[in-house]
Amino acid sequence: MQEGAAGMTIPSLLYLSPLFLVFECWQLVVAERHLGVKRVDGGTDPREHGPGELPAFIWSSAIIAYWVWMILMLIPREGRAQIACMLVVSLAGYSLRRNSPLKWILVILTLEGAIRIGMIVSLLGGVWRSL
Repeated sequence: MQEGAAGMTIPSLLYLSPLFLVFECWQLVVAERHLGVKRVDGGTDPREHGPGELPAFIWSSAIIAYWVWMILMLIPREGRAQIACMLVVSLAGYSLRRNSPLKWILVILTLEGAIRIGMIVSLLGGVWRSL
């Protein structure tokens, strides 16, 4: 923990926020590439032509690390509301995606990603103001 100029204690885990911001943007690009409108219009199911083993492993590992980070970020008081929002959005999005037709999955993923990106930017803004 490090203390900012305003006396706010900055959790060390918060320094990983830019990394997860980049990951969220990357997820949006990958989702568009694999679930894009062209694929849906073409009638191909992207689940049949997924990424190779190494990209799938890296992506899955990053998602697990992201979830661990979010859960650990619930411990410090700073940013708890943003992290709780990110967790709720992620769980709701997963639930919606499981029960949605293929053409709506990209829309849901995009909205999820946009909200999570906004929450990470809000976290970073809070830290910036405290410095």
